[in-house]
Amino acid sequence: MIRTQRLAAGVCALLAALAAGVAFPAAASAGEPTGEATSKVDLVLDVSGSMRTRDIDGDTRMAAAKQAFNEVLDATPEEVQLGIRTLGADYAGNDQKTGCKDTARLYPVSTLDRTEAKTAVATLSPTGWTPIGPALLKAADDLAGGAGSKRIVLISDGEDTCAPLDPCEVAREIAAKGIGMTIDTLGLVPNTKMRKQLSCIAEATGGTYTSVEHAGELTDKVNQLVDRAADPVVTPVAAEGAAQCADAPTLKSGLYTDREEFGQQRFYRVEVSPGQELRASVSVAADRAVNPGYGVLLRAVSVHGREIVRGEAAGNGRTDVVSTGLRYPKAESDDDEAPAETVCLQVSHSFSATSGVKTTPGLPLELTVDVVDGPSHSGDVASFGLGRGWWLLGVLVPAGFLAGLIWGWVSRWRVAVWRTN
Repeated sequence: MIRTQRLAAGVCALLAALAAGVAFPAAASAGEPTGEATSKVDLVLDVSGSMRTRDIDGDTRMAAAKQAFNEVLDATPEEVQLGIRTLGADYAGNDQKTGCKDTARLYPVSTLDRTEAKTAVATLSPTGWTPIGPALLKAADDLAGGAGSKRIVLISDGEDTCAPLDPCEVAREIAAKGIGMTIDTLGLVPNTKMRKQLSCIAEATGGTYTSVEHAGELTDKVNQLVDRAADPVVTPVAAEGAAQCADAPTLKSGLYTDREEFGQQRFYRVEVSPGQELRASVSVAADRAVNPGYGVLLRAVSVHGREIVRGEAAGNGRTDVVSTGLRYPKAESDDDEAPAETVCLQVSHSFSATSGVKTTPGLPLELTVDVVDGPSHSGDVASFGLGRGWWLLGVLVPAGFLAGLIWGWVSRWRVAVWRTN
């Protein structure tokens, strides 16, 4: 009886393995090197004396940062090299000159040893000054070399205390080097002066600023930024949208960047031939303080203003980027000479700046355009949404049928053996 059960289990496992091998052949080589450049992230943490303040979920700011770092270290993708740098962690005296040199590499940017990195984080104790500018310069050195993406994630609870080395100027200097380094900033408590400075640092390098008031928010945001570093590096092309479709630039498949003023709309044109499908998405980032409650709208319209399809998304003030997308499959034509259709992509948003915040330049947006063969092209199934996935269903159906026959045969055999015994 036990031998029969083992045989049945073995047969089912073999069938499952065969089906998985047929349906997902790429999985066999998932562990092979892809040849892509390695992404690097340097987490820069403020360990100044103010991090002792107990105002984040009933605990200290330092405790919230340690908790977030431990969870981020557990979740860091294997393909990302990660390091940790501190500022204000070692010098507790009153000499500003000495305090403004207080930045140290806690863990080098390298393939992550999670246990070693967590041990290093556990030793941190709020101590001294807030030398943000010097720390950013050293972090840029930490990330030097290599062709992959480079990202600094700065977490602080206050503005820099080491003027005249302005951290905004430091960020602009880093951006001017043209090394593709992005600085994202997170402020642990609401503070107008800190928010202004951290926003300036992020904006200088195309990064983002986020205000964080809870430990869970800090963990989620840092995880998001580390994961973003693992994405393939694609350099967007600058495109200047127009106020109306007739004047809009014509875009091909690719990634584009632009800026959109508050209360403005931008148009872009895309040519879509019969049998093709337009896939477009847009992300608008709040790189400065904005009022809660906002949205982003992406519309595909004809040159005469008729709406074809739309995508929209809303935010509540807890995210710094809002994204939406759309798909438009253009039916095939019996006329081989049928011209392409001009589709106008309209981007608009409902962000509004808070009092005292500059409204220029406009908010940064990224627009992705992809014109591909439609679902019914080249013998694919015509049903929208199935596309090239139809062959997978064709494999799984007979595999399931075969598995059912074998399972039925094994079950009958088991009953016959049981009756014999």
